[in-house]
Amino acid sequence: MLRKLIAMKEKSKILKNELLSKYTFTKTGGPADLLAFPKSIDEMQELLKFSNSEYLPITVLGNASNLIIKDGGIRGLVIMLTDMNNIETTDNLVIADAGAAYIDVTIAAQKSSLSGVEFAAGIPGSVGGAIFMNAGAYGGETDQIADSIVALTPNNEIKIIKHDELDFGYRHSSIQDNNDIVLQATFKLTHANKHDIQLKMDHFNSLRASKQPLELPSCGSVFKRPKGHFAGKLIHDSGLQGYQSGGAQVSTKHAGFIVNVGNASATDYLDVIHHVQKIVYDKQGVKLETEVRIIGEDK
Repeated sequence: MLRKLIAMKEKSKILKNELLSKYTFTKTGGPADLLAFPKSIDEMQELLKFSNSEYLPITVLGNASNLIIKDGGIRGLVIMLTDMNNIETTDNLVIADAGAAYIDVTIAAQKSSLSGVEFAAGIPGSVGGAIFMNAGAYGGETDQIADSIVALTPNNEIKIIKHDELDFGYRHSSIQDNNDIVLQATFKLTHANKHDIQLKMDHFNSLRASKQPLELPSCGSVFKRPKGHFAGKLIHDSGLQGYQSGGAQVSTKHAGFIVNVGNASATDYLDVIHHVQKIVYDKQGVKLETEVRIIGEDK
């Protein structure tokens, strides 16, 4: 394995026992045995070939925004796609690598007079994460604009998956079920006036800044929207705003967020999540399901 790893390091940036708290939006998370940053599809295939030959479990991350990594970290090979970030526009299409920031897709679209992705102007996730989670905000969802993706199968084969095969649902896509890896996405948009597009983006960013605790580390929206309810209102009405365990706190600005107010651990985050779920169910009779992805091992 060591010889193969040395050979891989000559092609891709690979770190050993790297703390993932350096990369997560919550500023929490234990070490990865191996952490790699591929720059191309060829490097991704090499990494997958390496992990398969060494029977290493593989975990693929975008920019680790809507994510909690436990304090024990992640065994095997973790791949972060942030160096795969090319974005191109042609006619009414935006073609973006999986590691590109979703916000950068909105900027590229606006510059090319393409409308439809304005809702994502402030979403901090990556393109791959947006496909994986069917990310959305302010009435827009990735489902509405995704045309197709290029994916890598667990058998290291590249395939194109069209929109209808992605089985989009609320914060769901088929990528969550089949272990494919998103490499690239094509978004189909419509031509519009650049100024009008920018006004929409500015409006959504203004709403986000006024309502969300952007000044503190967080994992974004923690809970899915329960049918007939809003998670933030349920949490607020249950008297949980400001509840804190260790360095993790239910945001006093928006109850749907849990923020790191000082050296929080992933365990602190999970303690707050479980407490909120229990109290909301006890007081409101509603079971809150997490939207945030929780992975890794306990310390």
